Amino acid sequence: MTVEPTPTRDSGAEELRTERLLLCRPAPEDLDAIFALHTDPVACEHNPSDLVETRKEAELLLLRWSHQWDRYGFGYWTVRRQDAPEPLGFCGVKIVGFRRNAVLNLFYRFFPSAWGVGYASEAATAAVDWTRVHRPDDVVIARVRPENVASQRVALRAGLIRASDFDTPGDDGADWFYISAG
Repeated sequence: MTVEPTPTRDSGAEELRTERLLLCRPAPEDLDAIFALHTDPVACEHNPSDLVETRKEAELLLLRWSHQWDRYGFGYWTVRRQDAPEPLGFCGVKIVGFRRNAVLNLFYRFFPSAWGVGYASEAATAAVDWTRVHRPDDVVIARVRPENVASQRVALRAGLIRASDFDTPGDDGADWFYISAG
């Protein structure tokens, strides 16, 4: 039997602010960015099964993200600099099943032009901090490819710890697991 988390409607989840970033619930106007990011082979290099080929596939992705928001009151955010309107990428948590339990999967994907300046770490840390306040009983996981050292650093900076006992073969190659401490 799979454990299903209780839906919540946490207030304040649709927008988060960090020192430099604004994280907002994805909206229809973010579709172009979703499509551009998920058709970029560099951005999806470590997760090629996440690539989309058509705008319709990007629309379905946005629809799935919206469904998560509608059902649980949280999900993935569109990440922007506070002083610029263009999306840098997407980051957040969604409920997934893992070993017959519901956990929160931490996701972060940014345009390559936004790499190397700490945006992913800042956004991922905000997402994990949000879960500690609003979903303290839920485990947060990040699945990272062994060769994706930058993503491993993001998971660690967000406060997750390496949990090699949970590693799995994964859809696109080995998944190394990082989990919330405590």
